[in-house]
Amino acid sequence: MPTNVLGTPLKCCCKKPVTGFFRDGWCRTSAEDRGLHVICAEMTREFLEFSRAQGNDLSSPSPQWDFPGLKAGDRWCLCVARWKEALAAGCAPPVVLEGCHTLALEWVELDELKAHAVKAA
Repeated sequence: MPTNVLGTPLKCCCKKPVTGFFRDGWCRTSAEDRGLHVICAEMTREFLEFSRAQGNDLSSPSPQWDFPGLKAGDRWCLCVARWKEALAAGCAPPVVLEGCHTLALEWVELDELKAHAVKAA
């Protein structure tokens, strides 16, 4: 089992909607995953609008891909580069540290992820 950014076993990000490069709920990756879908993020309206403006509409359903479209509050495995772009633009969505693959640390600092961690209820 891969580890997360905290050095512990990676946790499932979301099964409803099912996410991840392998569409198994986990932010795991492989050589085929050019986008490195390793950031487990909780969607916000602001981020979804930002992503749409960047050419990746995550809000609209795509039935042909069995994709329901995302809304604020949904969790999704994001490409690390998109999360970093959103960070620079001031609209990075919160992350679930336990669900972020350790490879994310090759692109972003742990302190940046911790500063955007989902707050415990």
